[in-house]
Amino acid sequence: QVRLVESGGGLVQPGGSLRLSCAASGTAVSIYNMGWYRQAPGKQRELVATITSSGTTNYAESVKGRATISRDNAKSTVYLQMNSLKPEDTAVYYCKVGYIWWGQGTQVTVSS
Repeated sequence: QVRLVESGGGLVQPGGSLRLSCAASGTAVSIYNMGWYRQAPGKQRELVATITSSGTTNYAESVKGRATISRDNAKSTVYLQMNSLKPEDTAVYYCKVGYIWWGQGTQVTVSS
């Protein structure tokens, strides 16, 4: 059974940074695309960033220049570094591996 566990969320002030991690167990992740999505209250879940099995990255326009997605296949982990955080980045952040596996989400709140 595949399990994804996110960590690293929390409360951060505007302009701050955080690093989200998503550790997978039950499968080797090297052959899968991986990504981060987020869902704010009252809004649909949206893509934040993805990284292919070969390391090609893609970012939502709203986070370009502020976010960096990376992966460590040896640790079966995908990361999301977010800088210059804004209140509108407040959401539950979910990681995704492949087409069907989702984490449980981690709350990120950007507020002073």
